[in-house]
Amino acid sequence: MAVTVGYQGTNGTFSEIAVMQYFEDVEYEPKNYRNFTDILNDLDCGALDYALLPVENTTTGMISRTVDLFRNYGIHAVGEITVPIRQNLIAVSTAQLSDIQEVYSHPEAISQCSQFFQDHPGIKAVAFQDTARSVEYVRDCNDVHKAAIGSSRAAEYYGMRSILTAMQDSNTNMTRFLCVTEKNEISPSADKVSLYFAVRHEPGSLYQVLGVLAQHSINMLKLESRPVPGSLFEYCFYLDFSGNINDPNVREAIAEIRRRCTECRVLGCYKAYRIEETEYGGKV
Repeated sequence: MAVTVGYQGTNGTFSEIAVMQYFEDVEYEPKNYRNFTDILNDLDCGALDYALLPVENTTTGMISRTVDLFRNYGIHAVGEITVPIRQNLIAVSTAQLSDIQEVYSHPEAISQCSQFFQDHPGIKAVAFQDTARSVEYVRDCNDVHKAAIGSSRAAEYYGMRSILTAMQDSNTNMTRFLCVTEKNEISPSADKVSLYFAVRHEPGSLYQVLGVLAQHSINMLKLESRPVPGSLFEYCFYLDFSGNINDPNVREAIAEIRRRCTECRVLGCYKAYRIEETEYGGKV
């Protein structure tokens, strides 16, 4: 029986590409959504089995509009995948670069191509719902003065032409996606833990939490702070570290962290994705 998998955007988005790669060996039914809140609501009520959500980009950092939602839902991260982001300038078949006056795309994609807009100050960047929708919009306009930033898959799907390929600022531009579900699935091979926590607004509180990892010889992979909604200049934290929560040492460390926090929740335990050199032509 096929599992249902949700993602934000339409055909040709990098989220769709992430789903295709993550579930390549599984029978699945894809469902696309306009926003992340609808995806998480459907996960909560059982209308979806899984979802792929972007959480981090190597160029622009943490994707807060998804990560900030995690604290409001009882979801679990059960896997991850990293997708190389190759942004193309896509237009109708007769358009040339010299014709382009406006470029449409998601704000994230526009920011990943900032050098292009610096080099072409006469071209206006226009924020749009997502990369694939922007390609569809440019196709429907059939205007040589308009172009979109999107994937090669979006160009192919909508019958458009890529005027420029790999126009992103960085050749190591990648987005990390988490596979999330309402089920608390933990693979025996899981080696990465994601944690959400908040501490008292007093000296040394964060230091005490991070000290627990050091005391248990646990490697911290990432730490991000985010504002606490409804509080002035107070912050919560998202922490990734190496380990499996079925390991007694890790379980003891998490228990100690809980005692030092005002809030603490394990967001997931999953197998870390290994980036291969062939994915972007560089060294890991």
